[in-house]
Amino acid sequence: MHKNITSFHNPLIKQIVLLQEKSRERRKTNLFIIEGFREISLAIKGGYLLKTLLFCSEIISEEEIFTLKESANSEAEFIEITSEIYEKIAYRGSTEGVLAIAHSKDLNLSNLVISTESRQSVAEALNDRSLSGAEEPLILIAEAPEKPGNIGALLRTADAANVDAVIIANPKTDMYNPNIIRSSVGCLFTNRIATGSTSEIIAFLKANNVNIYCAALEASVPYHTCNFKESTAIVVGTEATGLSKEWLENSTQNIIIPMEGEIDSMNVSVAAGILIFEAKRQRTAL
Repeated sequence: MHKNITSFHNPLIKQIVLLQEKSRERRKTNLFIIEGFREISLAIKGGYLLKTLLFCSEIISEEEIFTLKESANSEAEFIEITSEIYEKIAYRGSTEGVLAIAHSKDLNLSNLVISTESRQSVAEALNDRSLSGAEEPLILIAEAPEKPGNIGALLRTADAANVDAVIIANPKTDMYNPNIIRSSVGCLFTNRIATGSTSEIIAFLKANNVNIYCAALEASVPYHTCNFKESTAIVVGTEATGLSKEWLENSTQNIIIPMEGEIDSMNVSVAAGILIFEAKRQRTAL
């Protein structure tokens, strides 16, 4: 049997609204909200522990709820809610009938370890956040991205390319912002992610002998002329200000995407996609 909530005034419903709207509440409680069957499934696969799962049986099927019960941690509490309550707390316009409160992970850079041990399961790899099997890791780094939509797109690109880690330098928002989860389509849970200051990340890369390729206009060479087969970090900045001086001073090589139009920049996630997939092309070329 599972509990039911039928009142808008239930403390749990109020907490969910706070967790969706306030990053301070997410940081204080180490909890965040995941909405949607696919996103929750990916979070479980990525080793995230659920605290509570709320579902509306008028929208989501019994089979899908059973699937989530079978895969979620045993401590997770399942609660049925009315369609009216679900409409109040659902963040997205498209309704899927299921929402979870999950425990966040500590994404501090100090927890990210480069390892040459063989890859085990996805959940184990994401839980220990080591760069399993990454003798020559490929890392995507974004400095101070401001728009959750751009962060989500970067995470989707990283997932598609199966990079070894995504590191956010000087983050402007917490990674469990609902807009990041939504725009990443759950790829927040499929990537190894870390955050830290620019100085911390540069020190981490140098300690692990990772080459730093900064996307920048100054002193740059066309990106396809570089050798990305060795340990590589591709670093992108914001469209407005680019990368900070500290990155440029510590760059192994600045790289540029040659452009033939009237402007000299493109969306950060598009640029990152071009650079990352060139690295993948080099690494898979016969």
